[in-house]
Amino acid sequence: MSIAQHFLTEFEHEGKTTRRVLERVPDGKFDWAPHARSMTLGKLAGHVVEIPGMGVIVLSETERDVAAPDAGASRPAPPTDAAQLVKRWDENFARLRTLLKEAGDDAMQQMFVLRAGENVMFRLPRAQAVRTVVMNHLIHHRGQLSVYLRMLDVPVPSIYGPSADEAAAPAGGAAAAAK
Repeated sequence: MSIAQHFLTEFEHEGKTTRRVLERVPDGKFDWAPHARSMTLGKLAGHVVEIPGMGVIVLSETERDVAAPDAGASRPAPPTDAAQLVKRWDENFARLRTLLKEAGDDAMQQMFVLRAGENVMFRLPRAQAVRTVVMNHLIHHRGQLSVYLRMLDVPVPSIYGPSADEAAAPAGGAAAAAK
């Protein structure tokens, strides 16, 4: 199995989970924040939705300068409701999924550089950049988003096992439940 195929399998699983969390973001609460130093719900959810786009950059470019004059020029307007969040997630997820399907091991071992002008933020093989900047970053912020949902008394979906809001699967899985 190729390096990208390993990531693709994990990304598909994490993507389905992330989509379920995004579906629960309540409309009308996008300006809510749990603390003055915290992102608003809308900004955090919007950030989660855009994380696969960083993977697209990592897999389709060799370098990105976030301080370039045109760095934010193509950034879309932030989503304003849950339907827009899910739609944008699906689009960004599909773009990254396609690139992961196409990436060979040589491409995953090529270096990617993220810089802010002359300051090199990191220089990593693409595989490590995908792990760090996409997967770990996504999981971290999705965890924050699930805490926001809990604080807003919104039922939290299962992420890696049952949540307090969703029943646990029976021991032994579906086969045991059918007996």
